[in-house]
Amino acid sequence: MLEEPKPLRVRRPTKRPTAEQIALFQKAPSSVVADAMINDGVFQQGIRALAGEAHVAGPALTVGCEPGDILALKAAISFIEPGDVVVSTSKGFTHSATMGDLVAGRIKNAGAEGFVTDGAVRDATGIIETGLAVWCQGRTPASPFSNGPGTIGLPISIGGQTVESGDMVVADGDGVVVVPFALIDDIAAKVTHILSAEVASEEVVKKGATTYAASEALLNSDQTDWID
Repeated sequence: MLEEPKPLRVRRPTKRPTAEQIALFQKAPSSVVADAMINDGVFQQGIRALAGEAHVAGPALTVGCEPGDILALKAAISFIEPGDVVVSTSKGFTHSATMGDLVAGRIKNAGAEGFVTDGAVRDATGIIETGLAVWCQGRTPASPFSNGPGTIGLPISIGGQTVESGDMVVADGDGVVVVPFALIDDIAAKVTHILSAEVASEEVVKKGATTYAASEALLNSDQTDWID
């Protein structure tokens, strides 16, 4: 007889962005990070903020749950470090919750700043009261089971992206973006450049600008075909 699989597979997180890296991404909207990534790393738009305009940026702690089950998520709380963003997949299953307010409270108490899932949540009012920023695919009153199997700290597929523990996750009202750990320094430099350029662009708009110089040049060139 084949050996029965164990209910949990765990890889202790070993990669983590520096405090300086985290601080830089905390200054950047998800849209700026998406620009720096040339739109790679952007989660599918069905994953949205549960409430408000929260903004979080921090290291991912990955959790893989089977549809309708949260055994791994409960166990993952033991591995949360302050500032983490828990990223938990239920393989897109939304017919029962991936988390309720009691689990959310424990996740927040452990020091996590955010929670991202491709499933639904329940007890939304209670979750919001915990102060944990949440991104999900919606709400449901249906409760999950805690049977497993599940994974902690292993790569997961969520929102059309692959996420590993230690990757940088940035989430706000526009959505969620993940930056692979190996690219954090490169993307951080691009983010810094884009933020500086946006300040200059915002000043131009404040001074009353309406059109774009490049668009005006195109309209006045032989590359525009005017139809009478």
